[in-house]
Amino acid sequence: MAQLSGKVALVTGGTTGIGLAVARRFAEEGAAAVYITGRRKPELDAAVEAVGERAIGVRGDVSDLADLDRLFATVEERSGRLDVVVANAGTGEFARLGEITEAHFDQTFDINAKGLVFTVQKALPLVPDGGSVILLSSSAALRAAPGLSMYAGTKAAIRSFARTWAAELADRSIRVNAITPGPVTSPGGDGLRATMTGGTPQPQGPAIPLGRVGRPEEVAATALYLASDQSSFTTGAELFVDGGITQV
Repeated sequence: MAQLSGKVALVTGGTTGIGLAVARRFAEEGAAAVYITGRRKPELDAAVEAVGERAIGVRGDVSDLADLDRLFATVEERSGRLDVVVANAGTGEFARLGEITEAHFDQTFDINAKGLVFTVQKALPLVPDGGSVILLSSSAALRAAPGLSMYAGTKAAIRSFARTWAAELADRSIRVNAITPGPVTSPGGDGLRATMTGGTPQPQGPAIPLGRVGRPEEVAATALYLASDQSSFTTGAELFVDGGITQV
């Protein structure tokens, strides 16, 4: 039996990479509807087509609260509830301490932290007791990656949010967990690694105990576990999908 049969899910930033892989896996596992958000319409339309008939695209920016209100009004009108919320939308840009500008700080925190906070807050009225909230962190929050301090700072905050919200929502049996991927092949991740290495993408395989960069589908498998009843006794946790780079 499909693990998400009949469930309604939301994946923010679901047009590429990990978000798209999660949306596709949820649809394959029987979700009744998978809402996908993205800022650019061509990419959003392509993602909806890739996921299939269960996908519903809603264009918007998670850092824009009006866009979030419109998103959840659409979900309420069309589905009436959200069983699974995957707060995945994020951004990263290389800047060493002396190069950080106010615009860089604002963009990173507005999307990665503020956008995530208000995504979850505004989703809550639609999440039934027993629902699942999944937050995407990053191994950058645990490893010193020069030039990524703003990105890493937002991802460290996300881990803290998962713990606190798990405690706050325990009386409703709403589970809140974080996934922490390591280096994963994706347009955003590949581009950021290329910037950090002077324009040449580096696989980072030698630094990863398993000897390779991860695939978005491997993160999606962990998201499926947290979205399904298989993780009914898991909350406040951080699950690493990083090839061992933060653990070994």
